[in-house]
Amino acid sequence: MTGPVLVGVPGEGALTLGRWMAEKLDAPLLIAIVHPAPAAVGSGRVDAEWVADRHRAAQRLLDQARAVVAGAVCDVETRMVASSSAAHGLHDLAEEVKATVIVVGSGRDAPKERLFAGSTAHRLLSGSSCPIAVAPPTMPELSQGRIGVAYVDTPDGRAALAEAATLARRTGSPIRLYTVVAAGDMPTPFWRDSERAFLETARETYEQALANAAAAVPDVAVDWRIPDGDVVHTLADLDDVDVLYCGSRGYGPTRRVLLGGVSSRLIRRARRPVVVVPRSG
Repeated sequence: MTGPVLVGVPGEGALTLGRWMAEKLDAPLLIAIVHPAPAAVGSGRVDAEWVADRHRAAQRLLDQARAVVAGAVCDVETRMVASSSAAHGLHDLAEEVKATVIVVGSGRDAPKERLFAGSTAHRLLSGSSCPIAVAPPTMPELSQGRIGVAYVDTPDGRAALAEAATLARRTGSPIRLYTVVAAGDMPTPFWRDSERAFLETARETYEQALANAAAAVPDVAVDWRIPDGDVVHTLADLDDVDVLYCGSRGYGPTRRVLLGGVSSRLIRRARRPVVVVPRSG
């Protein structure tokens, strides 16, 4: 049984992405709203009234979310969770239900009625045990028929490819791997020659790694691109994939998302949905 696709802090973009992923993965869709729990040491009636107001606001958001996903062909469940923060509540719920992926919107996609301050997406991306999918502020139509992977030949890159392959098999979509060669301007001809030699060697190495990665994915058509340029800008501007998978940074506890420099900036700038995948070990 595939674990549910868990949508937290459901703006319209996150709901659209979550519904799409649930239907493609043949998984249930679980929409959750986390609202503040009573403080251990509260301020009496004022605290109780504020918590009750946040509970009512959470119920309104769930009612709106149900309307957005009306007609979904997957099973849909909604749940309200009391916690000290949205990220903490979603972490606990994801582990309880063994979520396949947590889907959230960017800060600009969040509902107007905010129950917690701060960026839930970035807080979730610090230690999640399952992939985190982030919908961009303007959710594009998911009709490209291709899954993208920002690939490097590391445990993080291979974990991202494995997750992408699961979705690709469900949708019948091909995968396109991207390894960006970060070229820079060199001040002298000597340094330009050195950089050119380095980039030629790097490209050969990347091509071999990409060929090996493509061959290791059964039952999915895989091709690749090796563009030059700024890594984040190049990946953020992609418009020929439905979603882009990437790994989290390559150190720290295994099976946890640890947000690195590229993934952190990418989720703020990408035109397409980005799925950040935890290390596999």
